[in-house]
Amino acid sequence: MSESLRAVPVAKDVWWVGAIDWGLADFHGYATGRGTTYNAYLVVDEKIALIDTVKAPFADEMLARIASVVPPGDIDYIISNHSEMDHSGALPHAVEVIKPEKVFASAMGQKTLFEHFGSGIEVTPVNDNETLPLGSRRLRFIETRLLHWPESMMDILLPEGILFSQDGFGLHLASGARFADELDADVLHYEGAKYFANILLPYSPVVLKLLERVRTEGLEFSMIAPDHGPVWRRDVGTMPARYATWAAQRPTAKVVITYETMWQSTAAMAGAIADGAAAESVNVEVLPLSVRHRSDVMTELLCAGALVVGSPTMFNHMHPAVADFLTYASGLRPKNLVGAAFGSYGWSGEGARDIQKQLVDMKLGVLGEPVVCRYVPNAETLARSRELGTLVAKRVRERSEVAAIGDAAGA
Repeated sequence: MSESLRAVPVAKDVWWVGAIDWGLADFHGYATGRGTTYNAYLVVDEKIALIDTVKAPFADEMLARIASVVPPGDIDYIISNHSEMDHSGALPHAVEVIKPEKVFASAMGQKTLFEHFGSGIEVTPVNDNETLPLGSRRLRFIETRLLHWPESMMDILLPEGILFSQDGFGLHLASGARFADELDADVLHYEGAKYFANILLPYSPVVLKLLERVRTEGLEFSMIAPDHGPVWRRDVGTMPARYATWAAQRPTAKVVITYETMWQSTAAMAGAIADGAAAESVNVEVLPLSVRHRSDVMTELLCAGALVVGSPTMFNHMHPAVADFLTYASGLRPKNLVGAAFGSYGWSGEGARDIQKQLVDMKLGVLGEPVVCRYVPNAETLARSRELGTLVAKRVRERSEVAAIGDAAGA
């Protein structure tokens, strides 16, 4: 183990002992151009607890950081908040080296870890609200099922109120800085939104229930320490407030247009749609799938009111890049959007119709029939494309105004 790797103090007798993955470019199918961290935390008291581990290739990095604080064999407990392999992959090696008294996980986590690793790791299940004394402090376990796996849980270190939030309130960002206040606020906002849009969006109702629980139980956090990205030690309410907004998925006056093109006909139609929408004073994002990743589109869609998708017809279907995006997007289940389809074709016109059907299946409020053209769009086709953009923009503006009135009434 490298002696150059050091733990980072997070609070009194609480240390970050995770790993930095500078080279991660893809995570679950979305682009992570800024890399990520796998965060693990060491709490030193009469009993010493390691909270989560790291991805398997980074096990020695974690153990080296631990060794800069205490000998790994001095650790009494390992807490597994989330069984996904980027947090549990190093668990077998850690157990072998540390030989802890106990490994704790939720009841579902116990089953999941057994299915991952077999009987080699003995796991003690804990219940929601159960506490684990460490000495002068204790850990309170909070079950957070489906945030974002069925076995997920979080821990609160009491009395300090440090929340170890596993994948909640996290983001993918490799950095030498460990705290959010040391990093660019715009980068944090974008990467936080990207993380929510591409991982947590389907579980928005569960997010809102968790936030309501925090409110009704009067839970207060002095710090939020997630399993990815920086620790929040200042402005701790920033990420929960953003989660409340993102999970509500209120429609805004923003139109997202995404498409693939072969001979620029569909691209020309996309441009005309964008012009029609922009003329109605709404925000417009045009994202060609040839240069923008599907996860970028989902990020822009997180705070939008409409999704407009275009494709040429290729082999009697929509273009594969568009099919890829729509398959991805349908699994993330965005809500409260209107939708529209468009496209060009040469021999047959299934592409735009396929998109229309997919948008209907996604339960978007689809506006009219697809705008299509054969081969190259003429002036009449571009005029119809512009009209589609106008229609979509007017609809999202109306819906965003209604949503704003509802928010004001509920305030």
